[in-house]
Amino acid sequence: MQSTTLSFRSIHLHGELFANMFRARKRTFIEEKGWDLPQADDMEFDQYDTPMSRWVTIHEGDQVLAGVRLTPTTARCGVYSYMIRDAQRDLLDGSIPKDILDAPAPIDPKTWEASRLFVSHDIPQADRRQVQMRLTHEMTRSAREQGADRLICLTPASWPRWIRPCGLDAHAMGPKVWIGDGWFQCVRIELASEPSC
Repeated sequence: MQSTTLSFRSIHLHGELFANMFRARKRTFIEEKGWDLPQADDMEFDQYDTPMSRWVTIHEGDQVLAGVRLTPTTARCGVYSYMIRDAQRDLLDGSIPKDILDAPAPIDPKTWEASRLFVSHDIPQADRRQVQMRLTHEMTRSAREQGADRLICLTPASWPRWIRPCGLDAHAMGPKVWIGDGWFQCVRIELASEPSC
């Protein structure tokens, strides 16, 4: 099992990995979850997949097992900033409720958003936990390398099951909300300490 953090500067070094990550996202979010998201050439993408973001991938060769997108909360592209803030600003046509946070969404160079987190359903149940823990470890490591002190993410409401066993300092930032196919919640992850997973 390998891990790679991709950026627009490095995609040419990794063959099909970048495109395969978007293909894996399409399988997860559009085909399996049935979410109404942009797609082209068998890939899922949105307005937040810009040169400001980074994509952490867990993979075996070019086969993507899991991934997550990291975006600085200072990002701007046209009218958009980052997903959680734009939901709160009601720029996402109600696909994510605007009352997902208890306070205004942060704009801080030390705070990054983690979004589009997924683990492929092709992974046998016996191996899913290991892949999930590796993704969590690599997500926090990569965020630190980008200069982040904390992450915020909109994640399934079952987040304590996979975040807390890693020894991460995580706290809810808003209420549980129903989105598409399940309950979700915004979470803040402090990156002061290394994860234990």
